[in-house]
This record gives sequence, C-alpha cells and structure tokens, in this order.
Amino acid sequence: MRRYDSTVAAFRYGLHDPTTRIASGEFWRATFTPVGAGTVHLRWTDGSLTAEAWGDGAAWLLERVPAMTGQLDPGHEFREAHPVVLAAQRRHGHLRIGASGTLYHELLPVILGQRITAGEAYQQWNRLVRELGVAAPGPNTELLLPPAPAVLLGRPAWWYHRLGIEGRRADALREVARHPQKLVEWSALPAADATQMVQLLPGIGAWTAACAVGAAMGDPDAVAVGDFHLKNTVVHALTGRPRGTDEEMLDVLQPYAGQRGRVVQWLLADGHHAPAFGPRQRILPMNRW
Repeated sequence: MRRYDSTVAAFRYGLHDPTTRIASGEFWRATFTPVGAGTVHLRWTDGSLTAEAWGDGAAWLLERVPAMTGQLDPGHEFREAHPVVLAAQRRHGHLRIGASGTLYHELLPVILGQRITAGEAYQQWNRLVRELGVAAPGPNTELLLPPAPAVLLGRPAWWYHRLGIEGRRADALREVARHPQKLVEWSALPAADATQMVQLLPGIGAWTAACAVGAAMGDPDAVAVGDFHLKNTVVHALTGRPRGTDEEMLDVLQPYAGQRGRVVQWLLADGHHAPAFGPRQRILPMNRW
C-alpha cells in the first residue's frame, strides 16, 4: 500500500496547523483556490486513495489531488553521486514531491518563518489563522481557512504586533495579500520563473520564495538559501565540516542541479544534521515590543 504522509506533510505548518490536518492514512486541508474557498479530504487507509472536497473550490481541489500527492512526480535516480547521497537515495528514493498549487497559502506561514525559529513561527501561524480565518467548507468543524487577502489588508501593520509579528513581516503579509491574482498567474509559470517573480514582492527573499514555490509547485530543485540550519546540515553531510555557508552548500549541491531540493529532502529524511554547538538562534519576543 502506498503511503502519502511524507508527501502531504510539506503542506502542514506545525502539528496544530488550523488549516491542515494529517492523521494515519488521512489528510484534510482548507485553502483558497483560483475559483474560491475549498476543503479537500484524502484517505488511503484501505490501500487506494479516495478524495472528497467541498466549497466553491471543490472541483479545482479534486483535479489537484494527483499533483498534491506526488503522483505526477516521476522521481529521480542518480547512478553516480556522493556516497552519502546514494545511501540516502537507497533508503528514501521512493519519496515523492507534491505540489499544492496554492502559492498564496504557502507564502503566508513561510513569511512568518523569517528571522525566527520554526517553533515560534508555527505558533504565530496558529494564532494568525485563529484570529483572522473563518470556518472551512465541509463537515470538519475544526478546520479554518487561512486569512483572506482582504482581511490581511484590512489590518494595519501595528495590529500584528500583539501576535508577535513585527512590522517587517506584517508588511510582507500585506504585500502578498495585495496580489492574489498575480500569484495565481505566477503559479502557471515554470518553477524557476515563479521563484524570480515572487521575489519582486517587497519582503520576499530567496529563502521565502524557495520554500513557498517548492511546496506550491513541487519544485525538485528548490533549495532554501538563507536558512539558519540547512547550509550547515548539507555541508556537514557532504564534506564532514561542521559548519558551512550558503555558497558552500550550493557548491556541493551543484552536481545535482535540477534535483537539488530532492537531494536535500533525502538527506533530511536520512536524519542528517550538523553537530550542535555554539549559540542557538534567539527567538525574538516581538509581542513585547
């Protein structure tokens, strides 16, 4: 029986994401589609994948199920590669990359992840959705839609401070909310072009673009340049050095161009991480400013 847990997990931001739920053999997501709000429910516990959807975006979401669950990802096999990469490929080469198609949704929690730890970003995403989201279509009464563009724009930057979101990230959220139609149009571009276009928006850099486009479009080459830990993990796995720079990470991944993101996913799934020493990144108490 094929399992989809690892693929759809890319669309959940924290264990308590109000928009996305994953259980054994089950996946729920509430989101905005180009034709309206919708909820999709997937089950694969009986050996075959089944899907239901509700709301104006139901038909669109059902059409996205093969892409979302990684069925359109052909995978990749390296015949020659670093021994660590080949070992990770043997153990995790079955993993597939999904594509949600919902670039607006993916950008919001990734923006919150700028400059702070993942745990704090997950908490802020939870609070933001519970403050500004509304009940999702369908029978799951626990699900909420992400904040709608008009709702984000309706709050000034200072309103977000009590959620721990300082002005810079609040402005980036509001900037994304100004251009929902552009995000739909960019989602139809090749992933590399969409990544460049997203970075035209103020407050969206290379890290945010790579993370969001990677999830929305299933880009197997997406690498999160600027991540606090990733560069160290990749450089340590492929060179043995405990620390590295973004430039060094891109250099050691260059032989895998076109599939760099897939290689990174294999390394992470294989449990690679850099040695833990030195100061940890500080969680900024922005809600106290």
